[in-house]
Amino acid sequence: MKLGFSILAIYKFTQLFNMVCLKHISLIFLGSILMLNAQETELKGKITDAITNQGLNNVSIKIKKSSIATNTNTIGEFDFKNIALPLGEQILVISRQGYITKQFPVVINEGKGLDLKKIELELDFSVEQKQIGIISLSDIQLEEENDVSYNMSALLHANRDVFLNAAAFDFSATFFRPRGLGNENGKVLINGVEMNKLFNGRPQWGNWGGLNDVLRNQEFSQGIAQNDYSFGGLLGTSNIILRASKYRKGGRISYATSNRSYQGRVMGTYSSGLTAKGWAFSTSLSRRYGNEGFIDGTLYDSNSFFIAIEKKLSKTQSINVTGFYTPNRRGKSTAITEEVYKIKGNSYNPNWGYQNGRKRNSRERKIEEPVIMLNHYWDITKNTSLNTNIAFQFGATGNTRIDTGGSDYISGPNGQHTYIGGGRGVVTNPVHPNNLPSSFLANTNSTPLDYQNAFLAQQELTNNGQIHWDELIQTNQQNAQQGNNATYILYEDRTDDVQLSGNVILNSQFSKHITLHSAINFRQLKSENYAQVKDLLGGTGFLDVDLFALSVKDFGATELANRAQSDLQNPNRLVGVGDRYDYNYEIDATALDGFLQGQFAYDKIDFFVSGSISQTSYQRNGLFENGYFPGNESLGKSEPVDFTNYGVKGGATLRINGRNSIRVQGAYFTKAPTIRNAFTNARQNNTTVALILDSDQKNEKIQSADASYIFQSSTIKARATGYYTKIEDATNISFFFTEAISGSDNGFVQEILTGIDKRYVGGELGLEYQITPTVKLKAAAGVGSFIYDNNPNLILTSTSEAFTNFEGIRNFGKSTLKGYYLSGGPQNAAQFGFEYRDPDFWWFGATTNYFSNGYISISPFARTANFYQDSDGLTFNDYDEGIARNLLKQEKFDDYFIVNLIGGKSWRVGRYYVGFFASVNNLFNQEYKTGGFEQTRNANYRKALEESQRQTPIFGPKYFYGLGTSYYINTYVRF
Repeated sequence: MKLGFSILAIYKFTQLFNMVCLKHISLIFLGSILMLNAQETELKGKITDAITNQGLNNVSIKIKKSSIATNTNTIGEFDFKNIALPLGEQILVISRQGYITKQFPVVINEGKGLDLKKIELELDFSVEQKQIGIISLSDIQLEEENDVSYNMSALLHANRDVFLNAAAFDFSATFFRPRGLGNENGKVLINGVEMNKLFNGRPQWGNWGGLNDVLRNQEFSQGIAQNDYSFGGLLGTSNIILRASKYRKGGRISYATSNRSYQGRVMGTYSSGLTAKGWAFSTSLSRRYGNEGFIDGTLYDSNSFFIAIEKKLSKTQSINVTGFYTPNRRGKSTAITEEVYKIKGNSYNPNWGYQNGRKRNSRERKIEEPVIMLNHYWDITKNTSLNTNIAFQFGATGNTRIDTGGSDYISGPNGQHTYIGGGRGVVTNPVHPNNLPSSFLANTNSTPLDYQNAFLAQQELTNNGQIHWDELIQTNQQNAQQGNNATYILYEDRTDDVQLSGNVILNSQFSKHITLHSAINFRQLKSENYAQVKDLLGGTGFLDVDLFALSVKDFGATELANRAQSDLQNPNRLVGVGDRYDYNYEIDATALDGFLQGQFAYDKIDFFVSGSISQTSYQRNGLFENGYFPGNESLGKSEPVDFTNYGVKGGATLRINGRNSIRVQGAYFTKAPTIRNAFTNARQNNTTVALILDSDQKNEKIQSADASYIFQSSTIKARATGYYTKIEDATNISFFFTEAISGSDNGFVQEILTGIDKRYVGGELGLEYQITPTVKLKAAAGVGSFIYDNNPNLILTSTSEAFTNFEGIRNFGKSTLKGYYLSGGPQNAAQFGFEYRDPDFWWFGATTNYFSNGYISISPFARTANFYQDSDGLTFNDYDEGIARNLLKQEKFDDYFIVNLIGGKSWRVGRYYVGFFASVNNLFNQEYKTGGFEQTRNANYRKALEESQRQTPIFGPKYFYGLGTSYYINTYVRF
């Protein structure tokens, strides 16, 4: 019934469209009839797979140096019948993704037919090997939930561009970001449906792991270039095509082993191709596993299932159903201080410990989000197509950690009540400051006992330095024997999403010069967010209260007890495994947008103009009444938050001659804040950023331009690009604990940074030189300057004592960020390498890669007036501006080189292709920092100065370190 409704709606839409364009279509139809009567010359043939001998559909057949082209049908046949063909000696260019392009000479005579019979295409091993290489080098980055790397849509299509190819294979391991931008600036579509998360705007590549074989059919537009499906983002748009009929008939079985993220991967894929009865199906299964990767304790357990079924309903219509399910579970690592790194090295991970002789990670990430899609394709006319898509995504994402806040509710003899208990972070965190040698040497006049304790702490970290699970369980078991609650539990921050997406995409070629693309997209999300008890660790129950609330002064016992409640509707509640506790709320979100684009193609110049408009809405619904925020401050629905946005962009490519061309592009658009940056602390209350600002929250304003010079010849391929991007009025919300708030010792706060301006300026260069048919040199470089371009406003919200006189909100004014560098990998990267590709299908390559200008992520709070103000609001009497400037100087990471090797071999054995691929990254085991952040605990002048005078900082910056020498080996059989 739903399908019938969809087709009926499509039919009515088509009637309206045809009425509007009737005159134009009539002229085209009349011209086609005249052409039909005038032509007699014919050219036809059949394209087949060289191994299977099966006809290949959708093969492009073009006559070189002309605009005449056609495609093969479902059985591989093509026919230029009724098309005016150029006479004489011509060259047919025959191409299909994944196959070696052929140039086939023919002689066309007027009034005569030419039947080329059968032409075989051979599989392109280089494409196979490049795809395997991209997969091998990107898997570990695919699993990063925090955006510290790059835009994956560019990565997966980097083989189309020299510079992006370098970014994919070699720069990515250092978390290099093309143009300095995070992956929320790139759009990822599947069958035309946007898959970026509404919560943070990022594509969730880690959720689709193991589908590498079926994710290869992609259409990619780089940067702000034109795109057939969407207005796109700053880093481009990648549309992954999961249509069963688009997969080559045959199968593939592969096995991979590595020491990066997983230890082993088994994958099998088979596609039927389009049968004579109009059916096609494709399926893929895989498993990835490992006790740990390069980082200690990072278990990996993942399975992937995919199926697509397509039915050709008629010559002009087909329907496709796609489903995939990729449940995965993995152990996480974390950033560490330099003190810890020097003791334990770059493979150390404090998140795990032994339990019953087996490694157990306290911070596991688990994802189960199946996706089901229904796609209808309709070629209304030869030049007009309509694509209708519906996608349904549901499931859960969870992240575990240890809660140390267990307590007991005690009733006194006089009717008084109190809470006792609470665990210690030093027990659950091996790198807690109190566990490190530096904490025992904090004073300038350290005693021999201090040195002895520091030595013992170093020995403990060296020889152990992991979580003592057995100690936590023993503590809870002793509590249970005494009739008390659990002190420690393992819980999960859980998000259960149900999202419905749909769109209609209309493409029409009005003439050989003009093409129109348009789309209407809709997304609706229902998201449940809560904490859930996963393991009581030997205990019998956990009291759902916040012990920190009891430390606030100037409150009566009853008021403190109320503030401590996670849910005032169920006070002093004991929770067990599977129960929700601490926080529980829903987010409803809708997004509607429209897109229109005109493309114009002429002999010397191509250009496009594109526009978009969108409406986005968010609303929180609290299911717990939080004790800090009673009534409708936390319970029930918040005020809706609405954003209206628009965008325009355009560009042109001028072909100077057959080798040289120039491309210029520009865009201006606005963008709604994500759900993450629209609510100040959604776990506790209904407060929006707009409410804090007492005005509407601003949309981001984005302007961007780039210009490229492109050179292509038979031996040289080069692109040089300069770009400029400005992002204004961005919002960022972060959470941290600090002891540096003026007038208070400490507090857990939410930092709301609004009105952020960021500027990105730089250039890209990619160059390939095919010296001989077998030897190729390549060079690439990306140089940029990515900085904060203003001083945004900073507000802190908190439930701590320091904020009780400010109704939980303190405005600290401007954060002087202007001129500081944005973090996120090295801003400069360069490569020089070579590749040898033998005619016998073996190949080898090496690259030397140089990285510089990487910067630490600075603390905005440390750059406010709070840094130099005492509790009375006056400047510290010992404040020295010169010293302060040095304390606030942004750390720049050391430059470094990395050498990578790749190689492989392929064989043709009867009807089979057999091959392997191997890569070694960081051949010489170079040690380097990929990123890091300043801790905000000591973000004022006196505390920062005291910290800087220590030989080893207690609360020094935390860093992410690059992997040492790592390998990946993949073997496969294709049939």
